Amino acid sequence: MANRTVTRTHVASIRNPRQVRDDLDSLGFAASKLWNVARWTVERIWSETGRIPSHAELASYLKSHERYADLNAQSSQRVIQELAEAFKSWYGHRQNGNENANPPAYRKHGDQHPRSTVTFKQDGFKHDPENGRVRLSKGRNLKDGWSDFLLCEYAADPDGTIENVQQVRAVYERGEWRLHFVCRHEVQTDSPGDEVAGIDLGISNFAAVSFGDETVLYPGGALKEDEYWFQKQRAKCDDADSAEADRLNRKRAARRSHFLHAVSKDIVERCAECSVGTIVVGDLAGIRDGEDWGDSGNLDLHGWAFDRFTSMLEYKAEEDGIEVEQVDERGTSKTCSACGTVDGSQRVERGLYVCESCGLVANADCNGAENIRQKVLPNLATDGGRDRDNGCMAQPAVRLFDKSTGRVSPQEQVDGKP
Repeated sequence: MANRTVTRTHVASIRNPRQVRDDLDSLGFAASKLWNVARWTVERIWSETGRIPSHAELASYLKSHERYADLNAQSSQRVIQELAEAFKSWYGHRQNGNENANPPAYRKHGDQHPRSTVTFKQDGFKHDPENGRVRLSKGRNLKDGWSDFLLCEYAADPDGTIENVQQVRAVYERGEWRLHFVCRHEVQTDSPGDEVAGIDLGISNFAAVSFGDETVLYPGGALKEDEYWFQKQRAKCDDADSAEADRLNRKRAARRSHFLHAVSKDIVERCAECSVGTIVVGDLAGIRDGEDWGDSGNLDLHGWAFDRFTSMLEYKAEEDGIEVEQVDERGTSKTCSACGTVDGSQRVERGLYVCESCGLVANADCNGAENIRQKVLPNLATDGGRDRDNGCMAQPAVRLFDKSTGRVSPQEQVDGKP
């Protein structure tokens, strides 16, 4: 039994919404206004110097701005950090060939500002777990006096213990404010075993998992259908910054997050059942930088949140005592997992890999997943596949995201529904 420190987010409802709603609204509007000031500042610096300022530069530049003092200093820093991260992500997409990527937008609909999330770090809140209350700091400009603050009473899930709080986020969801408590917990876990699973992330198949004697495919069709539908609906909006466009963006993000959570949860559960103690995930950084997948492929590759999926996988696996490692994925699609022959022409079709040296016939993504698995099992790379059966890679199991239940299930159960 090993002790591990894990980070978890607990969502709580507010029990005294009438007393704190106006103040939370003011803070949410203030966060949007600061975002817009920072957004305008980035655009001006970019047009004059040709570069995007870093988070530290932007925070230093805006520290004396009037809007900065509307929030607690650490809350203002977090707003600016989020904008800097959004610009960095957008710039990375553009550098990697996605010309359709848009820079972070202003948070304003006509004369109205949306309620942005406000993050309170250690000096911005005081937690009273015994009475289910948390005191949140206001910025200097919004205080009626030096001791003015928000006192939120909350109701949390009884199964979740809110302790060792690292930060509190006030989040406006579905017409009401909620509190997200980010906590650190000490948990005791046992590794399920010594087996290793490899994961290949891709476009048509979002994930292919190899357990050595079994392979599983997680097609990304449901995610691609959502992306396509939301793009069409967004195109109907006359104003990209309209309330309808913002609603579609939020719904699209929520649907994507749910898909990623469902797939990562299912993979971790199957790994635990198969005595897997280590999950090896292919790192797509090299592929993003070095290969051209064409306009459509680049759009899909960079639009999907592979990094976020890996983060979800890590913290879910952590609870079950499973380690997650990232390895360089370069070359895994061209290499035979059975005999080690490297030949790009052996991937005869998008979904088929045929090795002329040893006769292996496999699903190309499953072959890649097995190569990724072997990255931490180097003794298998030169044994010619003699100690294992590679037939499973030709006929992998398929698990689909079921939109009717929001869960991942075997293909035959999803396809067999009326």
